[in-house]
Amino acid sequence: MAQFDIYRNDDSKSASEFPYLLDIQAEILSDLDTRVVIPLGENLSAITHLNPLFEIDHKMFALSTQELAGVHKSVLGDKCGSLANHRSQIIAAIDFMVSGF
Repeated sequence: MAQFDIYRNDDSKSASEFPYLLDIQAEILSDLDTRVVIPLGENLSAITHLNPLFEIDHKMFALSTQELAGVHKSVLGDKCGSLANHRSQIIAAIDFMVSGF
């Protein structure tokens, strides 16, 4: 598991709204049974700095930063990509949520 990998959401309660989960947890903590993730969803009301858009499987998904959560690894389905090349944009969204700028 690598930071900024995208996983299919295997949680039946939330997968329809958020089909993907972005793992943002530092790799040094990979031995933990939980991961810190941010859900990705379509058709979300987006605030530019808080909810950047990313293309996954030829569709646009908003990072729902305000719904950041810790989940058990079992909720993570198959890895289906990475947003590592968008690291600065993701970190900026987290900073905006925490600090407001």
